[in-house]
Amino acid sequence: MKISLEQAKTNKLFYFVVTGIIYHPEKRKCLIIKRSQTEKAHPGLWGVTGGKLEWEDMQNTSPSRQNHEISDWENLIDSLLFREAIEESGLVVNDMRYIDNVVYLRPDDVPVVCIKCAVKYVSGEVKIPAEFSDFAWVDAEEVKKYKTIDGIAEEVKKTIEIFSK
Repeated sequence: MKISLEQAKTNKLFYFVVTGIIYHPEKRKCLIIKRSQTEKAHPGLWGVTGGKLEWEDMQNTSPSRQNHEISDWENLIDSLLFREAIEESGLVVNDMRYIDNVVYLRPDDVPVVCIKCAVKYVSGEVKIPAEFSDFAWVDAEEVKKYKTIDGIAEEVKKTIEIFSK
């Protein structure tokens, strides 16, 4: 499979990011993780799991269908989020639910489209990699005590509401 930028319009290129607020049904809390001071975006702030869609996500996965002359990868974003949850927290999750979205410009001038989702804890113990320095399970009030990326407190509250119904 070949992916090319030759025909792409440079003024239409963005990073595509998906984030997941992990809800633990037994704890009735959400996981937040503290970003390393060396991160380009939001260094040292508390955030949630997530990651960028990469060309390899398409190259390493067969299309789910051929839509006339176009190859489709259905549920690729779900797979990305579930993989990032494991990589960044050690936790297996499922039941992805859309919360919100934001478009922003990183400090290095790269534009980003970010889709924010709620996901439910299935199994595992929290194990964070080096790009994070700490983690905490919080409810809608406890999260306000942390210096988070703007919007995280609201996303935690909404995630708890979604999965508490």
